[in-house]
Amino acid sequence: MSLDPDKTILRPELLDFHGVSMTHYFTDNWEAVQNFQARPDDILIATYPKAGESRNETVVTRLKRWDHQAPSSSGTTWVSCILDLLYFGQTSPERQTSIPIHERVPFLEIFAPSVALVGTDQAEKLPTTPRLIKTHFPVQFVPKSFWEQNCRMVYVARNAKDNMVSYFHFDRMNTVQPEAGDWKDYFQRFIKGKLVFGSWYDHVSGWWEKKQTYSNIHYMFFEDLVEDTGREIDKLCSFLGLSPSAEVKKQITGEVQFDKMKKNSMANYSTVPVMDFKISPFMRKGKVGDWKNHFTVAQNEEFDEDYRKKMKDSTLQFRSEI
Repeated sequence: MSLDPDKTILRPELLDFHGVSMTHYFTDNWEAVQNFQARPDDILIATYPKAGESRNETVVTRLKRWDHQAPSSSGTTWVSCILDLLYFGQTSPERQTSIPIHERVPFLEIFAPSVALVGTDQAEKLPTTPRLIKTHFPVQFVPKSFWEQNCRMVYVARNAKDNMVSYFHFDRMNTVQPEAGDWKDYFQRFIKGKLVFGSWYDHVSGWWEKKQTYSNIHYMFFEDLVEDTGREIDKLCSFLGLSPSAEVKKQITGEVQFDKMKKNSMANYSTVPVMDFKISPFMRKGKVGDWKNHFTVAQNEEFDEDYRKKMKDSTLQFRSEI
């Protein structure tokens, strides 16, 4: 993906869109997104932002490989790579080394034509069967054709504290996100749901509730993936009706370890022109419990009290350490 070196990406302002905080990069193509024609075998990968990934800051700069640690997302990229390997790793292994993951698994709602990122166009041009498509939409924004076609969906959730930290570093380095500001301010905005794609609480709960009535949602937890990737791949295969050999599963588990993915330019988003890796890598730590390096004691107490109020009626259970 080439970019005019003189071209800059201006950071957007947050806007209220149907009751959810969004930016124009994810609403400008709203009609085309909502009219997107899903196919019955499409697989939608959904997460709140940085349930395992991350984005960056100010002007577009030349991107470099980075030497830090691993992905800090809700697991979107992680699960995207797992699914791509499960479906195409044996038949089209060259995909893994020649096509960036954001092209193999396009981001449905992104609309940044100046840097050739139009998610609906990318998804419609996918040559694969099934098509793997990712979204950060809250459940109520998912285009109706995905429900009408009874598409399978994989949702990955991450505990709120680590998700907040990961999203903070992502917003620092991603030019299509509003300014992150300082940590203290960001902490308050997360609690109030004033971040792109809205409230974490509404997002994880909305998808969880939908799962109770729509059987084709597989709800995963980032912490479970960290704890035992192979076990979670087994569950994913069971949901998708796939039966790879033990050897293939072992191979995939090895390929998607964070240390390997973070060095892989086809997986670490170093080819995306809106990420400023000088500020923070897209794949940062990929750990459980990193929030302890950011939260003060007072913030942790405030967060826990607010969390109990917001989640008191939910059956969702998260682990903030393993």
